[in-house]
Amino acid sequence: MRRVVCHQWGPPEDLVIEEFADLEAGPGQAVVSVSAAGVNFVDALFVAGTYQIKVPPPFTPGSEMAGTVIATGEGVSNVEVGDRVISSLGLGAFASHVVVSANSLVPIPDSLTDTAAGALTQSYCTAWFTLTRRVPIQEGETVLVLGAGGGVGLAAIDVATSLGARVIAAASTPEKLADAVAMGAFATISYESEDLKTRARELGEGQLDVVIDPVGSLHTEAALRALGTNGRLAVIGFAAGDIPSIRTNLVLLNNRSLVGVDWGAWAMRNPDAQSKLLGEVLERIDNGELNPPPPTEYRLDEAGQVLRDLLDRRL
Repeated sequence: MRRVVCHQWGPPEDLVIEEFADLEAGPGQAVVSVSAAGVNFVDALFVAGTYQIKVPPPFTPGSEMAGTVIATGEGVSNVEVGDRVISSLGLGAFASHVVVSANSLVPIPDSLTDTAAGALTQSYCTAWFTLTRRVPIQEGETVLVLGAGGGVGLAAIDVATSLGARVIAAASTPEKLADAVAMGAFATISYESEDLKTRARELGEGQLDVVIDPVGSLHTEAALRALGTNGRLAVIGFAAGDIPSIRTNLVLLNNRSLVGVDWGAWAMRNPDAQSKLLGEVLERIDNGELNPPPPTEYRLDEAGQVLRDLLDRRL
């Protein structure tokens, strides 16, 4: 088997591909031949050693994958050899094969290709967890999505519109804003050239209900100021690099709320609940309520370059 290895924290260009012995399934485990592994911003942070959870090298990055079961261990009854499955791993997906707990595997609906399935767990589970568990939204509410052209941003637009919300998309380039409109946003803000607070208030017609923020930096305070009465801001991440400091009087005003969203840690602590959550997402994709965009495909040996493109905001 082949896998990408990070031997020391640093730039993603230092990643290498190495050969390893074939995997075997222990009790309760399954070996999966990986068809596709999703690439996410958090993978680059793990490699750089800048994520809040620091994994000592050597390790294989990659937090999500889809593939086919090729072996099962003793006591496994929920999957069989030949099943197409999806799973969130945390680490290890950038490989030709993985061995995982069989209970973490969820069947892929026939309506989804392996490639599409491999790229949706992190983004869509984050969005679904945010908008159904942490800041549940109501039909007719207005939602502002920051970083709307990224994976989490596009998934948040798809989920929010499927739940009956009106979505304003904010992003840094015309291309990303066009992707957001294609996903269902009714209005856009280019926050590199427009005043985010002013435009969000205008487009929300005085009642912006929810902000989805995977970006951080100076955009967080501007978005918080745009929120109306009882508005909620979901803090998902800091893709812009800087963790903002918030003056709490801005939260007090208009009875606003700040809500932390750490789907990854929650999923690792609650594997059964995560399997249920992922099942909900896949069911809605299968019946057409959610429509993930087709992912761009890369080879395993391009992992370092793809992570660099994510860090430099080219993807």
